[in-house]
Amino acid sequence: MNRIYELMFIVRPDMTEEDLDKLISTLQSVVPTAGGSVQRVDKMGKRRLAYTVRRFHEGIYVLMIVEGGGAVVHELERRLRVTEPVIKFLTVRIDEEQKRLDKIKKLRDSKKKVSAQPAAPAAAEPAVPAAETPATA
Repeated sequence: MNRIYELMFIVRPDMTEEDLDKLISTLQSVVPTAGGSVQRVDKMGKRRLAYTVRRFHEGIYVLMIVEGGGAVVHELERRLRVTEPVIKFLTVRIDEEQKRLDKIKKLRDSKKKVSAQPAAPAAAEPAVPAAETPATA
């Protein structure tokens, strides 16, 4: 059964664009050989870190959405661990969360459909002209 994982990793802020692209393409080439597929890759750019990691205050963030089994994640994490420019990484399984959010959305949509149905028309009240209303002094 294939699962969907979100893999976020942070590389050194002084890494060149070409080196970063090479690292990403290397990681992307590993995924199909391990029996998975890369759904999306987002280079989020350089950002300030919440705390110092290996004497770095900034890092370049990259987010990969990967579909596959545990072997895919295991291989990606192994490679990230031994890649020197990578200062931090985190893998999160998101397919269960996605199912939960879809279920909530479906429930919310069904409630909207019920509340969108017109209610019984209210009894029409006669409009009182402004001249007939008592003036307050």
